[in-house]
Amino acid sequence: MQKIKFGTSGWRAVISDEFTYENVKIVTQAIAEHIKSLKSKRSVCSVIVGYDTRFLSEDFALTTSRVLAANGIRVLLTKRDVPTPVIAYEIIRRKLDGGINFTASHNPAEYNGIKFSSDWGGPALPRTTGDIEKRCRSLIINRKLPKEMPLDEAIRKELIQYIEPRLTYIKRLKQLVDLKAIKKAKLKFIVDLMYGTGRCYLDSILFETGCKVKVLHDWRDVLFGGSSPEPALKNLTELLNVMKKDKYNIGLGVDGDADRFGIIDSDGSFISPNQVLALLTDYLIKTRNSRGMVARSVMTSSFVDAVARKHGIEVRETPVGFKYIGDILVNEDMIIGGEESGGLTVGGHIPEKDGILACLLMAEMVAVEKKSIRKILQDLYKQVGTFLSDRINVRLTPERMEKLKSRLKNNPPDKIAGLKVKELITIDGFKFILDDNSWTGIRLSGTEPVVRIYVESNTKAKIAKLKGAAEKLVK
Repeated sequence: MQKIKFGTSGWRAVISDEFTYENVKIVTQAIAEHIKSLKSKRSVCSVIVGYDTRFLSEDFALTTSRVLAANGIRVLLTKRDVPTPVIAYEIIRRKLDGGINFTASHNPAEYNGIKFSSDWGGPALPRTTGDIEKRCRSLIINRKLPKEMPLDEAIRKELIQYIEPRLTYIKRLKQLVDLKAIKKAKLKFIVDLMYGTGRCYLDSILFETGCKVKVLHDWRDVLFGGSSPEPALKNLTELLNVMKKDKYNIGLGVDGDADRFGIIDSDGSFISPNQVLALLTDYLIKTRNSRGMVARSVMTSSFVDAVARKHGIEVRETPVGFKYIGDILVNEDMIIGGEESGGLTVGGHIPEKDGILACLLMAEMVAVEKKSIRKILQDLYKQVGTFLSDRINVRLTPERMEKLKSRLKNNPPDKIAGLKVKELITIDGFKFILDDNSWTGIRLSGTEPVVRIYVESNTKAKIAKLKGAAEKLVK
């Protein structure tokens, strides 16, 4: 192992390739040193450690706990796999010095990862992950072996303590969502938990409303049924098939660590995260009398901007990575924040993605509005205009990616698909705003040889034209 690099949401790698016990110990030792360098006012630093349903996740979590204990850091180790938002909530509720979660989120089964959350509850910002990476390099170069403490000794010294955070988190969600409205509407739900950590959370809350709930994949499968635990349309085919046979008001899905969501309307339509963010922005402003701003990542739809404009609300654009949205939530008044990849949170909650909350809020919206999601969406389009968006990935060699980056930086196009570029936004990638307010985004992945292309316009024909032009520009 020569380099450990954190991406937009932690360090991820293939199990037994780079994601090994040895490297997990190195990353944990670096995190321990980082936490202790902050000189907590408390005599003993405290960290929560959790894990998802992936292969060996609980063993990796135990290994990490023993390394932290050997560094004099008190560990609150979850008794079972837990959703990422639960880790974030416990950090804030218990005023901890941080959290380590073993998860590769929506990635395929061969991956695992370490996600480090700072003491404010959100994903670590670049200044923090940069320091951890630097400490990892030092440990590797100097061949310094991390310290470990035997489990029985750590428990005896009260440096490792098992906790069950489920009920406190569920109690918090009940304060944020109008479950009485859902109960009154007597909705029918189908829920796909995708073999992940959302079981006994999303399904349990919906069962409490007394509504009819059909649950899929509510058990652990380290192979996730042979596909990625991502609640995208291509992975929700079983849910769709069941919806076709029986009439359900809404289909809900959460990914492997329950921080991302997937929403299916009663007619089988997939409601994209871009649409969900806009719908909930409008709904929360109307029902919660919330003030403040809306935050979204740079490649997220302008649909939410149009909705916010209707209500006289400011929109803050951030780089890609939920940590930037979380940072705004902690430091400013925010109504809602989200990103096109399926992350969402609300003001007064955690500075982290919460797929469970997103699903429950969509259920509440359908219950209160007494309409299908598609009907609510069409009504909103009539008020602010139609916004259609799409995203595609293009694989390039590292050499071609460098050439593309140089070309876009030094000689960006002044026209795309025959439309004039009126603004170029470069806070994260290259976002070309066109003269009809359509836009094209190009973002180069920092962890794999992939270029992500984003397009948005008001008709399917324009979307197709923009996609073709963008692919040609990239290739």
